[in-house]
Amino acid sequence: MKRALYLLTSVLLISALFHSCSKEDEFDETLLYGTWKSGTLHYKYLSNHKGSSWDTAEDVEEDDQLFEWQLVKSDLTIIHIMVMGGGRVPEYFTVTQLTATTLKLKDDLNANITFTKVK
Repeated sequence: MKRALYLLTSVLLISALFHSCSKEDEFDETLLYGTWKSGTLHYKYLSNHKGSSWDTAEDVEEDDQLFEWQLVKSDLTIIHIMVMGGGRVPEYFTVTQLTATTLKLKDDLNANITFTKVK
């Protein structure tokens, strides 16, 4: 019985150790700073957690739609600030890849979006 108790305790400790060492995806937000492009859609992330987006297909200028953003581990939240009335509309993404040149996101409908850094 004593041997079984030691064995059970050892298994529990080892499983707790492996569980606590499992790494959740965590991305360096400084890699997000700059302007990103996916097709005609552009997003500019600033270091003060503000930014803007625009779509060149709609013949709009840079900084057309202002937003605030937050990256926690792999969760990216973008809160669009409406021009009329100042309403705030949140948009949620999961970052699946973030490098100096590539940003891959998955939206809440599981659609994948790939951006390339342009500056």
